[in-house]
Formats: sequence, C-alpha cells, structure tokens
Amino acid sequence: MTMTASLSQTVIRQMDRRKMLSFALPGVILIYLIYAAFSFDLAGLAARARMDNAAILLGDFWSHKTHVTRDNRSGDLTIAIEGESKGRYPTGTRPDWVTVDGAVTRIDLGNGHLVTYDDAGARYVIPGYGTVDIRPEGGQLALVAPQPLPDWINASENKVSVTTDAGRFNYSRSKVETFKYKPGWELFFFTLDSPYYGHGPIALLFGERLDPERSNITGMAQDFWTNRMWRHGDVVWALFETVLMAFLGTMAGAMLALPLGFMAASNMMPFRAVRFAFRRLFDFIRGVDGLIWTIILSRAFGPGPMTGALAMFITDTGTFGKLFSEALENIDDKQVEGIRSTGASSLQRARFGVIPQVTPVLLSQVLYMLESNTRSATVIGAIVGGGIGLLLTQAIQTQKDWEEVAYYITLIVLMVMAMDSLSGWLRRKLIKGE
Repeated sequence: MTMTASLSQTVIRQMDRRKMLSFALPGVILIYLIYAAFSFDLAGLAARARMDNAAILLGDFWSHKTHVTRDNRSGDLTIAIEGESKGRYPTGTRPDWVTVDGAVTRIDLGNGHLVTYDDAGARYVIPGYGTVDIRPEGGQLALVAPQPLPDWINASENKVSVTTDAGRFNYSRSKVETFKYKPGWELFFFTLDSPYYGHGPIALLFGERLDPERSNITGMAQDFWTNRMWRHGDVVWALFETVLMAFLGTMAGAMLALPLGFMAASNMMPFRAVRFAFRRLFDFIRGVDGLIWTIILSRAFGPGPMTGALAMFITDTGTFGKLFSEALENIDDKQVEGIRSTGASSLQRARFGVIPQVTPVLLSQVLYMLESNTRSATVIGAIVGGGIGLLLTQAIQTQKDWEEVAYYITLIVLMVMAMDSLSGWLRRKLIKGE
C-alpha cells in the first residue's frame, strides 16, 4: 500500500509539473516576442514604410512606362520607353496618345487625364480634382491648383510632382516629364528600330518578307537575340555561366572530398589523430560561409565566374567531406569482410566492398548540392561579377528597370526548376535504374 501511494504521489507531481510548464511556456514565448518587437524596432519600421513606393515598384514588375520629356531650355521633345535612348521613338514617330501641334504637345493619359506642354509652361487636367497649372516665374515655379493640395501632389519652389492612377507628372526648371504606364514588357521581342516591331505573328510567319536581305524567321531570330533593351543573348550566356559555376564547384568539391572522406571515417582510418585532423579541417571549411570565401577569393584572384566556382569548391569540399565520411561509417561490414576473405588488398576492398554500397547515397548528396549551388551561384555571381546574378544586381541598382528584375527572377526560378527536374531524372537513372 505504501509503495502504491508513493507511485501515485510521484505521478501527481509529474502531472503538476507538466501543467505548470504548459501554462508557463506560452508566457515565455509572449515575452520573447515582445522583446523582439522592441529590439528590431517594428514600430519604427512600420512608420518608415512607404507603401506608395511599394505600389510603384510592384507596378513596374508587370508594366512599362513611356517617358514624354521636354527640355525647358531648348524645347526639344523626346519620347522613349523607360526613358532609355535604346527605346527612343525615331524622329517623326510617336504613340497615338501623344499629339504635337507646333510648340504645343498634348498627352492623353486616358480617363480624362490630359497633360499639355506649351511655351508658357505645362498643365495637367485631373478629373474630379481640377487643373494643375505650372509656370516658371523669376527662377522659381508658380503653381496654380485647387487648395488644399492633396498628398499625391508634392510641390516646392524648384519641382512639382503629381502621381495619379493614370500616370506620373514631374515639372522642374530644366525639364517637364510625363510617365504613362501600360501593362506588359514592351520591346521584349523587338526594338523600335526593328522592321518586325508592331507586326502580328501571322504577318511575320506567313506574310511578305519585311527585310529583303533575310527571311522573316531568320530576321526575327537575329533581332530577338540582339535586342538592345532586353539583351536576350547576354542573358542566356549569363545563365550558362551560372550553371557552369555551380557544376564546376560541386563536382570538383565532390571529387576531392571522396578520398578525404576515407581519411575521416572511423572504420576506414585506424589512426585517431588523422581522423581528428581531417574532421576539424572539414569543420573549419564549413564554418566559413561560402559568401565569405567568395569575398576573400575575389580579393585574391579578382572577379570572375571562376572565382565563384572556386569558392563553392572550397565550401563543398568541407560539406561533402563530412557527409561522405558519415556515409562510409554506416556501411555493412559483412560485404567488406567477404571481399577481404578473397585476399583482396585495401584498395580492392574499398573499390568492390565499400564504393558500391555508398554510391547511391553519395550521388543523391551530390545532386542535391548541385541544385542548391545553382541557387547560390546567383548570389555569388553578384559578388564576383558573373552570371545572372550580375545582371540582376545591375538591374536593381538602376532603380528603374524593375521589369528586368522580374524577368531575371523569373529566369532564375525556371533555371532552378529545370535543375531540380534534371537532378530527379539523373537520380532515377543512376540510382534506381529506371
């Protein structure tokens, strides 16, 4: 009876501790979340957030803008897609929503929004609000608009900016500029100077030859590949560099790590000091992140895709060395003993008794690392100046070509998906024999 009562009391105390823990744990988590909120200044982050800039950024991902710019000093008018010289409309041509009558330029942004440039200045008619009229006076800008000014109009002595759903309008002492947004990636296939721009697919494939010196199919392929706005040829080469960087780094690391893995496996290397040295070497290499190796090597060898491949090679050697040594320690010793009984040497025992057992595991690890390195090569390429990562970084730094950023991100995702499919196919062929 005494033993039964003692056991009952022990069970009750354990249940009480579990109940106290179940009540205390949510409180500890809540306290930690509150601490994290203050430490990372979430309130300040929310106050600094610019949702209007975020909306413009997201809009630039899937749309393009046409710049209609007038130099206020010379009066020259230019119309260019994304404001680039490569997307400038040739002299005498313009979109149908821009009309020019002498010194007066009218820009129809749609839904009643109308911008007019003239010798006196510029004005923007906004339905539901009124007319924003701007005139230079005495080295400053005189603004006439319904008061009070809404938050989507920013005005100072030197610049006036208006942002509406129809577009954007900026007036400064040097120039006046209007942006009209339209969905789609304009000039993705052909630039404005290409004879194939503006023609439908039926006319291009089955119509008359537009360039007398080449067929439509050949001309379209050449103009698409050499597109100066989207640089498709450079992008394809950058993707190839990224995949090659990942392939070279992964395979070189795997080939070097295989013999080193034997030196770190307890059932392969009888000397403990040697095993300890190689395991600590793997820890040191893995302990330094691949990006750190990239920065160090770029200072030592200069920028370039080969520097990125070398950084992945060093990092993967440490990772593969640890994984391979653990795989070797988990083999079935009976198969090795069977090979030993035939009088085989150490090299023969490794070749016929060990390698066949660990090959499926090693291949699976190598293929997985190849997928991972394909993603990592994008970031490494941005540091060493190679691959698709370099193009992505350049597009982000311009702060205006966000549709190109979306294009490169889409290609990176497709590249990773392709590598995943290829890896799965190779795994089935090499490991399962399907």
